[in-house]
Amino acid sequence: MFRLQRRGRRNALVSLLLLFAVYYYYFASPTSSTRRPPPSTLESIWLERVMNARADTSSLRSNCSFDWSKVVFEYPPPAKLRRLPAGRPVALPQVQYSFPPESRPAAATREARRTQVRNLFLKNWRSYRKYAWKKDALLPITAGYTDQFSGWAATLVDSLDTLWIMGLRDEFDEAVAAVAMIDFGHSSSATVGIFETNIRYLGGLLAAYDLSGRDILLKKAVELGDLLYAAFNTENRMPVDFISLAQASRGEGLQIEGAVASASPGTLSLEMTHLSQVTGNPKYYDAVSRVMDAFEKGQEFTRIPGLWPVWVSMAGATDVTTGNRFSVAGEADSLYEYLPKMYALLGGLVPRYEAMTKRFMEAANKALFFRPMLPGEENVLMVGTASADDLNNITLNPESEHLGCFIGGVYGLAGKLFRRKDWTEDLGPRLTNGCIYAYRSMPTGMMPERYNMAPCMSRESCPWNETIFNEEKRLRPEWSPHLPLGFTTAKDPRYILRPEAIESVFIMYRTSGRQEYQDAAWDMFTSIANGTATPYANAAVLDVTRAKYPLPQEDYMESFWLAETLKYFYLVFSPPDLISLDDFVLNTEAHPFRRPKASTAAHPVL
Repeated sequence: MFRLQRRGRRNALVSLLLLFAVYYYYFASPTSSTRRPPPSTLESIWLERVMNARADTSSLRSNCSFDWSKVVFEYPPPAKLRRLPAGRPVALPQVQYSFPPESRPAAATREARRTQVRNLFLKNWRSYRKYAWKKDALLPITAGYTDQFSGWAATLVDSLDTLWIMGLRDEFDEAVAAVAMIDFGHSSSATVGIFETNIRYLGGLLAAYDLSGRDILLKKAVELGDLLYAAFNTENRMPVDFISLAQASRGEGLQIEGAVASASPGTLSLEMTHLSQVTGNPKYYDAVSRVMDAFEKGQEFTRIPGLWPVWVSMAGATDVTTGNRFSVAGEADSLYEYLPKMYALLGGLVPRYEAMTKRFMEAANKALFFRPMLPGEENVLMVGTASADDLNNITLNPESEHLGCFIGGVYGLAGKLFRRKDWTEDLGPRLTNGCIYAYRSMPTGMMPERYNMAPCMSRESCPWNETIFNEEKRLRPEWSPHLPLGFTTAKDPRYILRPEAIESVFIMYRTSGRQEYQDAAWDMFTSIANGTATPYANAAVLDVTRAKYPLPQEDYMESFWLAETLKYFYLVFSPPDLISLDDFVLNTEAHPFRRPKASTAAHPVL
């Protein structure tokens, strides 16, 4: 009897200890880097507990040798600044698909795939930590490093939110401490490019702050935002493309370049607006709002009304209308991407972003997209470029590039926001499937950086015609007999670890719930992981059109490989509550900013 009582008490104690262990394993441990939440807990909630519990960065001190907020500008901002729109956000339509409960086999497959993505990220991160710590980028073949983005540890800052999303608490905490030591008062180059600095550094800091609440990240974001704000110290208050740090630190007026890619000034809006949202300081929003005035006023007065030329001038009275080359891909892409995202980030309270989005989407559909002639007659769309003469006669150039693959996801996202079924059910899927087709067509399973195809006269019917295809080949001196049927060139046969295709696949999956997009993502991931692998990390491939393994590689790995490409692969295999598109807007570097739910400015001015 006594033994039975002792055994019962011992069993009860063991059960209690097991319950405590389970609780600690899932909820209390601050270093749960490899653990996953129990089935009944939303991953987003679990991550907040694991990643943010007992987080205290008050002991961290920012290392910045210059205070950009103290600069007295030669061309000061207007006395009356525009403020963020007041009032509660509009009740916007649901963006994400309502996913049903997942079966155990489906969950097991998805988790196995996600684990492989995470393991590949960790291999890359550990090599960066060992060989290139606090440098801009790792050289993945020689295990060296390079500083091409001001020497402010671009890969580290760009990867902050990926570390958080993957539940890597130890690595994230170490990276946050390293961020505090970055000196935005000194650069490895005399000039700083505002585009890359804005999307990679400022975007990375803001997203990591949104997710973690670490005060040091907001402080560093403000330091950097004040540096970028100095780019507006010009006679007409439009931004320069490259900031001379020496001139900017003295408050001297800066000279705007004669011509810049339209994406450069057009891709400041999301980050600077969000900086105003989290600080309550209107100056950042005021500056970019005036830039968008210029694009809004010129949208109907270009040679292809609705679209802006690839190259614009922000000097003098500004000129965003007179160019004759048009594209939504390289050099223009994120100008267009940010229009529906600004509408969502501002809670639907600024109607011009809806109008500008609809106008460009209708124009791009008419002028830039084409159905390629394919042996299997697949009903997909590709993104070309166009030119327009003085009489507004438009000529399509059926040259596509990887940078244009983001546009399918934009149609999917905007289609949900603005209740356009033709975008969510036709254009978005066909554009995304066009890029999936380009990946699957190549013998390596990777899409070239730039290529041509034969355009069909009609999108509705496009039978394969060998004679017409041969005529198209003869027009292209770059054609080679080893290219897959349907491709007339691979003008740039590289794959440089770009994210745009998986970005659209991710968005189309989250907005439609269709399993085919997860399967396409897995095909893409396995091909990329195998073809770009090095002993240390992953490298750009020089030619994806020939399957001669090992593939020729370049000692080159951009920070967007960890910040975007692997993040999107990870998210497409994650539970849909993790970075829900109803809660976040992702910038062009895949950094998630929280969408407002109640008030657009909840924090005091710093």
